[in-house]
Amino acid sequence: MNNTVYYDSLLSDDRRRQEIFQGQLFVYSPRPSTLAFIDHARKLIKEAFAPLDPETAQYQMSVEQYAEILGKLKPAFIHHPDSKRHIQAILTEMGADLSKTYFDVPKMRSSTSDNFLTTGIAYAWHPHRDTWYSAPPCQVNWWIPIYDIQSDNAMAFHPKYWNRYVKNDSSSHNYYEWNKQHRGGHVSQFLKSDPRPLSRPTEPIEMDPQIRLIVPAGGVLLFSAAQMHSSVPNTSGKTRFSIDFRVVNIEDAAAQRGAPRVDEACTGTTMRDYLRGTDFVSRIPEEIVTLYDDNTTTKGDLIYRGDQGD
Repeated sequence: MNNTVYYDSLLSDDRRRQEIFQGQLFVYSPRPSTLAFIDHARKLIKEAFAPLDPETAQYQMSVEQYAEILGKLKPAFIHHPDSKRHIQAILTEMGADLSKTYFDVPKMRSSTSDNFLTTGIAYAWHPHRDTWYSAPPCQVNWWIPIYDIQSDNAMAFHPKYWNRYVKNDSSSHNYYEWNKQHRGGHVSQFLKSDPRPLSRPTEPIEMDPQIRLIVPAGGVLLFSAAQMHSSVPNTSGKTRFSIDFRVVNIEDAAAQRGAPRVDEACTGTTMRDYLRGTDFVSRIPEEIVTLYDDNTTTKGDLIYRGDQGD
């Protein structure tokens, strides 16, 4: 397929989503709302790691100490009352209609250098689609680096797998079961290996060609939940900190618009997680959620409560 990267596009939000559902990528320069958001995140990070430099703190503490800090920092970021307000400001500045736009709680991610901590609360992601984890095809992912990134601590996209079937084990993933059994404070205790059933390819994946989009701190990447992506092995000497949140437009959800489904076999749905941009309380109506749900609702917790930072 023809992959296009749109830079600081002036397309409307409706047209932007259409392009994203066709596998295109959008990149935006830092703007007042995103800079305010990373400033908020940096304050929390700085307090958590004080007096150390957060980007190099991993070299001055044990893995256990580091994971303990992240285990407190990441939930604090999710639950901070300002975090959702910053998302609202970003969506507004980026042209989204808040009455039709629903988002999930923002998550702080970290990727340590030189394999210091790559499991549990700082998991280094293998190639995957978010749709293997019960995300709907109409979900758009928003990703923002908190500090400047470079090619060797970024995120990679694997465009040859857009709309191409990949053998995978997503049939073992049920979202409600995942919420109940595999999210919690215990995740920060996975220091050397990660026993969670994380959906992954079951056939060899060609990592190249790949696209690494490097934006300054506060820049924004937008991409489809169906886009194959992974964490670049971090050899930069610095820990990468980033923010991501996911967005669904209610009209897309009701009309079942979105990226093509090619190889997802998971059950359950994340559709109950999203909060309306106008009030942070209202959720997607159940009659729309039903379009994406199945008969597995008794398996666990229907909604992610953000009690952890995973």
